[in-house]
Amino acid sequence: MPLDSPRPVRHVLFPGRHHLVTRFQVDYLRALRAGLVRDLDGVPVRCEPDVVVVWAVTSANHSGTRRNPLPGHRREALIENVSARENLRSVVVPVPDVAPHPRFAHLVLTSVATGTAHTVVPDPAHTLVACSTPTVIEAYRDLGYRVAGVELDADTDVGEGAGAARPWDVVELLAAGDPSWTELAHPAVPELYGRYGIVPQVRQVFADPVVSGDGDLTTTRDYRTYAAAFEDASARKWEQVVPYVEPGRIVDIGCATGGLLELAAREPRLHESDLFGVDVARHLVAEAEHKKTQGVFANPNVWFVQANILAQSVMPARSVDTTVTIALTHEVSSYGDGTADVDRFARRVLTHTRPGGVWINSDVCGPAGGDREVLLTLTTTDGAPAAGDGPGGARTDLDDLERPDVAAYVRSLSTAGRLAQFAYDFPRLSGAGFMAGDEGDGSWRLTLRDAMEFLTTKDYADNWLSECHERFCDLDGDAWADLLHAAGFELDPASGPWRNEWLVENAFAPVASLRDAATGEVVDWPDTHVLSVARRPVLES
Repeated sequence: MPLDSPRPVRHVLFPGRHHLVTRFQVDYLRALRAGLVRDLDGVPVRCEPDVVVVWAVTSANHSGTRRNPLPGHRREALIENVSARENLRSVVVPVPDVAPHPRFAHLVLTSVATGTAHTVVPDPAHTLVACSTPTVIEAYRDLGYRVAGVELDADTDVGEGAGAARPWDVVELLAAGDPSWTELAHPAVPELYGRYGIVPQVRQVFADPVVSGDGDLTTTRDYRTYAAAFEDASARKWEQVVPYVEPGRIVDIGCATGGLLELAAREPRLHESDLFGVDVARHLVAEAEHKKTQGVFANPNVWFVQANILAQSVMPARSVDTTVTIALTHEVSSYGDGTADVDRFARRVLTHTRPGGVWINSDVCGPAGGDREVLLTLTTTDGAPAAGDGPGGARTDLDDLERPDVAAYVRSLSTAGRLAQFAYDFPRLSGAGFMAGDEGDGSWRLTLRDAMEFLTTKDYADNWLSECHERFCDLDGDAWADLLHAAGFELDPASGPWRNEWLVENAFAPVASLRDAATGEVVDWPDTHVLSVARRPVLES
């Protein structure tokens, strides 16, 4: 609650993401210094002559997402620019991005004190908080701070209505292409945005058809286990692709935390190459950047970019010697517009590849003859049967559970029970058809393609809902070859589908068998993966 006899304000704490500063905010701060503002309890605010505005830039280490399109250093530069032009005594303090927490106000206050070497200590006796977000207001009031409502305040001489739009409203106008944003923003904003090409960047982030507001493909993925799996597989994948890598500019699209580039950076024949890692997931790029600061990469010429390759090109035309994609293209198909987006991506890769350069793609693939009808017989005794209220006993409430609870449930099921759950979750999440007729005794009648969709997904309990969103079998080996030829690539003889024998021996054969639905004959396990070594012709027609 406010103090009985408020002292003159020494610090105005202005917390926010501050992607944009409005004309209204600057006018409001002028009115505040002039004694024209009352706090939310109606008490006039008196400021010391040398009052300092403390701009606490929250989520300063978070960028490239709809929630935080601008990186922290651009926001700090913007505020410093506005402060200098308006003769506002200011300090700018970055505050790291954290999950919602009841002690967030404490984090901001501590960040201000430590970020200014304790030259600014915003105690309640001499500090006014300027904020228009109700939950944030209550957090500071609970700590004894007076609060001025900024855009909430309709009693100042600053003005109200459209001119009092919150900064985020103005950002959304910008993203929507509404030119009125320039009238609401402080004049320094369009200047800085134009200087650094920020307007198209913001619009691209907001227009992204795939990435969530926090900069990820999906909210159901456990990135710790996801990143660990990529790190564990890096050596095996690098061994597969390294014979075909051309030195020069090397780009790993879908780089995760940079495990493959670690190995590329140690390769003697690539020591003068520039290495680029691209990934859509903010969490993974942040970890890759962290590894870079720790000196993990032997080659200093390593860069990481957060970008969605479905929405934008990441390299200039004819500039890349080698593009590597590992376990990526099925995500392009699954989260985009199916194989049409894979084709679009292939043509984009061709565009940025130098003549003679190579695209090396390793991923899952569908079986040849995927429409063939088979009987899939599954073990029923290695866990519990599905016992929910949905079709075949599937549970229909997994979306409402926490990820660890989903994982525990899936792990508890028998292989046959998992198919019943998969038959419910996969079509609704992936958009693919899935028809499995229960023949009894753990046997199901379905296409070979659907059988392999299940068998290659069934063991991903940690990320069950995320994996059920993804389709592994959209393209078989022949379809891959046709797509790459149509895009303009030439295929190396090393290209083609192959069967992962480890999966056969450890994941398929112990719990499942395949028979032809018409003849009853045993069906061999089909190819599960594809390697494509696709080169842009040196001489193009």
